[in-house]
Amino acid sequence: MKTIVEEELQDAADHQPPTSKAPAEMFTGEAWWDVIYRGEEPSRARANMVRFSPGACTAWHSHGLGQTLSIVEGVALIQARGGQLIEAHPGDIVYTPTGEEHGHGAAPDRFMVRLALWEGDDTTWLEHVSDAEYGAERSTTGW
Repeated sequence: MKTIVEEELQDAADHQPPTSKAPAEMFTGEAWWDVIYRGEEPSRARANMVRFSPGACTAWHSHGLGQTLSIVEGVALIQARGGQLIEAHPGDIVYTPTGEEHGHGAAPDRFMVRLALWEGDDTTWLEHVSDAEYGAERSTTGW
């Protein structure tokens, strides 16, 4: 006999979409994501685990209510448009404010896995981050 919790976990597993390749319009390089949570009204919470190959990066984008990133594995490079390129490591938590255009991905020589948390579907996707922007001098301070 299954408990209510076991039934709920099985139901969630049955409805979780498969791992998907990130679209080329939104990412350079190879990246794959798993939808961890997609709330239904009234919840607007979203959670995705994204795995980046070395050098893969999102395009510039912004979120209507901001975004929180938790670096799980590897070395992340994160930059607000016009800002300094920041290096982040497992355990680092990075918040991008409402409407801030930013990009994030893996260092050129390391895979990177991060958990992204945000609310709603109002993400604005822009052009790809240039090689010059993504290859800029980086700092491990600033968060």
